[in-house]
Amino acid sequence: MTNKPTDFSKFGKAFQESLAHVIMNHRTFADQIREVLSIDFFELKYLQVFVNKVLQHKDKYGVHPSKDAMLAVLRTELDDENPTTQKQTRDFFARIYKSEIELGGEEYIKETSLDFCRKQKLKEAMIRSVKLLESSSFDEISDVINGALKLGSSTDFGYDYKADFEERFELKIRNPASTGWKSIDDLTKGGLGAGELGVVIAPTGAGKSMVLVHLGAEALKQGKTVVHYTLELGPTVIAGRYDSCLTGIPLSKLHASKDGIYETVKDLKGQLIIKEYPTKSASPNTIRNHLERLLQRDIKPDIIIVDYADLLKPNVVRKEKRHELETIYEDLRGIAQETKSPCYTASQTNRSGLNAEVITMEAISEAFNKCFVADFIFSVSRTVQDKNTNGGRMFIAKNRNGPDGLIYPIFMDTSCVKIKVLPSDGTTLEQSMIKTAAAQKEDLQKKYREFRRNGNG
Repeated sequence: MTNKPTDFSKFGKAFQESLAHVIMNHRTFADQIREVLSIDFFELKYLQVFVNKVLQHKDKYGVHPSKDAMLAVLRTELDDENPTTQKQTRDFFARIYKSEIELGGEEYIKETSLDFCRKQKLKEAMIRSVKLLESSSFDEISDVINGALKLGSSTDFGYDYKADFEERFELKIRNPASTGWKSIDDLTKGGLGAGELGVVIAPTGAGKSMVLVHLGAEALKQGKTVVHYTLELGPTVIAGRYDSCLTGIPLSKLHASKDGIYETVKDLKGQLIIKEYPTKSASPNTIRNHLERLLQRDIKPDIIIVDYADLLKPNVVRKEKRHELETIYEDLRGIAQETKSPCYTASQTNRSGLNAEVITMEAISEAFNKCFVADFIFSVSRTVQDKNTNGGRMFIAKNRNGPDGLIYPIFMDTSCVKIKVLPSDGTTLEQSMIKTAAAQKEDLQKKYREFRRNGNG
């Protein structure tokens, strides 16, 4: 039997650097793990030195070091280390200071490292107990084991107004993923941000899945890593839609255009992972576990797409379906926050949305309360006439980062997954309701002609 490693080497360098980063940036977690952490658990010398300096600063001054305080420490207190270690330690902190180290899977890093450290402490306690057993010191054995089990428990009693002073002045980086639609990006301050949940509302057959593919394709073109979960269509079908969206080749002609497609996609800097789960076979925890496995392979999602949330099963079965759906959306937003990634999903409308000119949140199926969880909600409505003319409307139903209640005409060619948001005249829902269908059609045609005239294809 081979001995398991007694340090973090099995988790790899990226994990260890991320852990050191978390210890630096999260006071409560640093206080929690220090009870069970041995500096020697870090395989790399510069990480040992860095984490040790963070903990020593807390011991000496009673407060967790700010970034500026650590900058001063690393400039003046590394003389005892060799030049190589000094440089590596300072270079590592420089990457933290410049926000060049991504904290993907933060909760996974916390839980995994705590679990490892606790087991090491429990192992030490058991070895010590064997010696105590020889002298029949049963009470002491009990104290040793119970003491080890209590180590590393949560010390997060809340936000300390004074001790956490520096935290509220740190720049919060949203790192939004562009939608590819300038009007919508302007409205949302760049797109959906890290840790935020976006929801597309549309009736069956209106193009929910295609909208989600468009959002994923835009992120892919920006060099981002996209993890796309499909619960209704197979991965090759979804991949084909990405092919069409990225190349402009109609879905019906993809098989005849294999070489041309490859020439386009091979140069993409981004990465796309498509994972299929049959309808109602996967829960948010299933997705969470899959993302953790990806992180172990150093695949960190920049954007998560779930097509679509209503087809997930809940982590916990509830009496009423609406309560189950609410918790599914809550869990998806939790995943977005844990991974610090934007997460897009979709929701079906009820019958009132089937042929509606404009779809509002009231038309969302099953559970209206799931709207409260989302940060950004927009609907796509396409009447029978719209589908014949590749038209439709996008309604901004909820926007935590900007205005909402606006309607945008859209051009949607489902034959090649082409979706464009046309210029809006600032029409509100109320104004749209009083327009005739003929006037709406005329407006749409006029705006699309202008759009084409300006060289937007």
